[in-house]
Formats: sequence, structure tokens, C-alpha cells
Amino acid sequence: MSYSAKAARIHQHGGPDVLVFEDIKVNPPGAGQVLIRNTVIGLNFVEVYYRRGTFPVPSFPAILGNEAAGIVEAVGSDVTSVKVGDRVVYSDDVHGAYSTLCLYPADRVAIIPHSITDHQAAAAFLKGLTARYLLKEVVDLAPGDTVLYHAAAGGVGLIFVQWAKALGLQVIGTVSSDEKAAIARAAGCDHVINYRTENFAERVQQLTEGAGVHAVFDSVGKDTFNDSLAVLAPRGTLVVFGKASGNPPLIDPFALAPRSLKLTWPVLPVFVATAPQLAAAAKDLFNAIDSGLINVEPSRIYPFEQLVEAHADLEERRTTGAAVLQV
Repeated sequence: MSYSAKAARIHQHGGPDVLVFEDIKVNPPGAGQVLIRNTVIGLNFVEVYYRRGTFPVPSFPAILGNEAAGIVEAVGSDVTSVKVGDRVVYSDDVHGAYSTLCLYPADRVAIIPHSITDHQAAAAFLKGLTARYLLKEVVDLAPGDTVLYHAAAGGVGLIFVQWAKALGLQVIGTVSSDEKAAIARAAGCDHVINYRTENFAERVQQLTEGAGVHAVFDSVGKDTFNDSLAVLAPRGTLVVFGKASGNPPLIDPFALAPRSLKLTWPVLPVFVATAPQLAAAAKDLFNAIDSGLINVEPSRIYPFEQLVEAHADLEERRTTGAAVLQV
């Protein structure tokens, strides 16, 4: 027996229009698997990387999508951690979410609390877990520390800013427009720099009176890398976790020595590699949402059928916050 589903697949790398909707068959769940009927699918910039070939896909045709919330439709014979009817959310980098049905490892899903909606879960799980490990596990941060976050009005950025302020940090954010500046300020940024009209490195030095920042969180890559290093305080850390503008330049490690700087490129899967690690991170995120510490309502909801338009908006930076697809 198999299940019928509608999926958005790519048969080659390219622009948003390589995403095509097709009818597919999905096998019943095997050992350790659950079958999930997706209700809300998250949109993340990493999916643009896979679509255009910046990151490779395992094979063609490929179903992209790394995050969704849904309802468990069926479980493998040995699965006891979740049951049919449970609302769950998942976000590992294994593809397959751009579909009405998805087979997934049972130990890689989190049960959504009753107080949190599918829209909130799909908008926040990958982005929220990312913001969490950046803030709590990558750099040793203390209340009063000043950090710089690039793309502060993005999906991860807005969660990061809210959570950072709750932890007592001073946050400087960079954005690409006055509209996004207003959004970043509303999220809690102490200072916002429009990098299209200001030199962010010069502005950071002014704001910190030449002291620099404790850490820079940079998912932009090539365009911001050198200046991100330049604004670090002695013993500061540059955390690179994306390359939206391209690969960062190569660096001589000895260039870090004069100020004893640290450079790291962490990835979420390492921080939620085991089921207990994932469960603990998910619990922390859900508690932050439930307590009102962070607001994760999606900024825009596209019908699943408008995925091509959503990808174009994502790639052209026309979205702010978290956008999702309603199945």
C-alpha cells in the first residue's frame, strides 16, 4: 500500500521556476519512521542554496524543504515516541518537506505543545533552534555584552534579537532598508545600521566608542566577512553560519593573532545530533514561545501552490521575518 501526495520537485538546478508540482506515491512508514501529513511548511533561505546548486542535492528529481509542521498519519511498527494524531514539527536538513506527505525518522520530530499553533511551529522550529544554539552554545555570552547581528530583520534574526535582549545582551543589527530597520528596532535592536546607506564597520566603532563587539553573527558571508572581523573586540568571536552573498575570502590564521580573535562556522545538526539534544533544544524553544519571550508568528503565509513566487521573494530579499506555506 502507498499513499498519494502532491510534491514540489526540481529536476535540475536553477531559478524558482525549476520547482514543479507533481503527483507522487509515498510508501508506508518503515521501522523507526512516521508518516506526516504536512499542514504548514516553513521557508528557509538554505532551500534557495539547494535549488540553485550552491549546495548539492542527493539526486534528481529532488523534493526540497527542511521544515514543516503536521499531523502523524501512520507510524512504523516499532515506534512508541509518537502516535497517530500527534501534531509534530521537524527541521533536519534531509529534504522532503515540500510535499503534502513526508516520511520522517520518529526520533527526529518534536511533539508540538497544545499552546503553540502549527503556523508558529513551522515558522520557528529551524530558525528558533538556530537562534538558540548561536546564543547559548556557540559563544560564551553574558548580560551586558554587545553583539552584532547581520540581517537582523530576517527569520532567524528577529528571533535572535528578541531572545538576545531577554538574555540581557546589547544588540546592533544590520539591515538593507529603512523598512527592515523599523522591523529590527521593533524586535528590540538597540541600534540598527542600514548597510546600504552607512558603512557598518565605521558605525559599529562609533557606537562602541572604538571598543568593538564581543561577537558578530554573520550569515551573509563574502560581503561582510572582513569588516565583521574588523569590528570585533580583543578575544571576540566571528560566528559565520551562512554565505548568502558568496563564500567568505580565505584568511591567514595569523591575521587573528593580534587581537586573539576566534573564528567559527557552526552548523545546527551538530548541536541537535542526538534525540535527547533535539528534545532539550525543542523544549527550550517552545518554553520561550509559550512564555512570550519571543514572538514567532509568521510574517507572511503563502498557499503551497505559490511556492515559486515565495522562492522568488525569498531570493530577492523581499521577505522579512518568517514566511510559511499553507498546505
